[in-house]
Amino acid sequence: MPATSPKTVTAAPPAPAEPGLRTGSLGTADIAFFVVSAAAPLTVMAGVAPLAIALGGIGAPAGYLLAGLTLAVFAIGFTAMSRHVTGGGAFYAYITQGLGRPAGIGAALLAMIGYNGMEIGVYGLLGSATQDTVHALFGADIPWLPVSLIGLAVIWYGGFRSIDFGAKLLGVLLVAETGILVLLAAGVLLKGGAHGLSLASFAPGNVLVPGTAAVLAFAFAAFTGFESTVIYRREARDPDRTVPRATYIAVAFLGLFYAFTVWIAIQSFGDARVVKEAGSNPADLFFTAITTFVGGWAADVMHVLIVTSVIASLLAFHNAINRYGLALADEGVLPRSFGRIHPRHGSPYMAGLAQSALGAVVVLVFWAAGLDPYAQLLLWVNTPGMLGLMALQLLAAIAVPFFFRRITHQEGVLRTVVAPVAATLLLGAAIALVISHIDLFTGASPLANAVMVAVAPAVFVLGFPLAHRLKRTRPEVYEQFGQS
Repeated sequence: MPATSPKTVTAAPPAPAEPGLRTGSLGTADIAFFVVSAAAPLTVMAGVAPLAIALGGIGAPAGYLLAGLTLAVFAIGFTAMSRHVTGGGAFYAYITQGLGRPAGIGAALLAMIGYNGMEIGVYGLLGSATQDTVHALFGADIPWLPVSLIGLAVIWYGGFRSIDFGAKLLGVLLVAETGILVLLAAGVLLKGGAHGLSLASFAPGNVLVPGTAAVLAFAFAAFTGFESTVIYRREARDPDRTVPRATYIAVAFLGLFYAFTVWIAIQSFGDARVVKEAGSNPADLFFTAITTFVGGWAADVMHVLIVTSVIASLLAFHNAINRYGLALADEGVLPRSFGRIHPRHGSPYMAGLAQSALGAVVVLVFWAAGLDPYAQLLLWVNTPGMLGLMALQLLAAIAVPFFFRRITHQEGVLRTVVAPVAATLLLGAAIALVISHIDLFTGASPLANAVMVAVAPAVFVLGFPLAHRLKRTRPEVYEQFGQS
């Protein structure tokens, strides 16, 4: 009987790996660009700082320094915890592990409402800012809706592409918008201001005035989104070092740059004149200053760069929202389709598509209702988002000491107790200031303001019955929530 040769068994090829985020793509500077771009420094300075000067007087620069110091204190405990909580859920994961799953689920809802509110409302600003720019440069009037819809498409594409593409684009836009403010500063400093340079803005008698409360409210709002550094942890190089560094750099840059730029604006008119100018025509304050000290061409460039500043802010918030959507899909809370990652670009493209679709719906609803892109779409949608993110900062600060009490660690008491408790008190005071001056942010009726203030706590509280339902119907998802 002839010998039979043994059958050759061919191993099945390994299943292709699931596409994932581009790990190791972002350095400290890249993450800092995302955070600072979200704050939109040029837009905040040209659009909001004149109001802070009008209300708080020449001591307004100190308000931005105080806000920056408060958030630096918050960052001490926040970044200490970031070394121990390594998932992509950022705020809600921190709050879950410090305060429990029901609070964490409420925080997840609050994060989605907060970041979406901060981003979608800004499409109204994009439309109105572009209208103003086209009118200033060409004397033409254009409708705002097509601009906002084109912006939605551009931002969707930026989020669809790889994260390093977004970082490079934001780097260019951020350098441009800060560059025009540096140019203004150089012109003012070289010419010695309107009547010589003065440090009276930092004198206690000019800082400790009733209007400083309003300045602080504007100042805290100007930092919104700085904490999103931790959202990019999975895409960062050496995240234990990169994320804390980017957080501190972002806070320090924004605090110092805001204070310096507001001081420059004051010097361009002089201490005696600037409050009157800011009160009578706040929208033109920075344009008048740069025309006087640099030239009319620089004012034209500033008009254009305000539009690109808004685009940079939109893209930064869009990328943050996408990663929250991805994290919640990975948790099993959102549909799994939201967690799909593009095989080529490494981007959470389905979460981005859903977010852009939501933005388009909101924009179209406001347009169909005949509402103003700035006074209604921006302010009515942005304000609840801002309060939501500030509430998340407060909850995260509260969560830090509770988290470190439950684990074995080698962090010092300053980082785990003293700084978080101080941050809790300071952030609580900041939220109270914003709420007490909410009419300055919205220009709306008392009833509308009450509704906007109520959104954040209502959304957070809604998380508790949803957590109970999740625990009863999907216990495996509930048990794993926020634990990655």
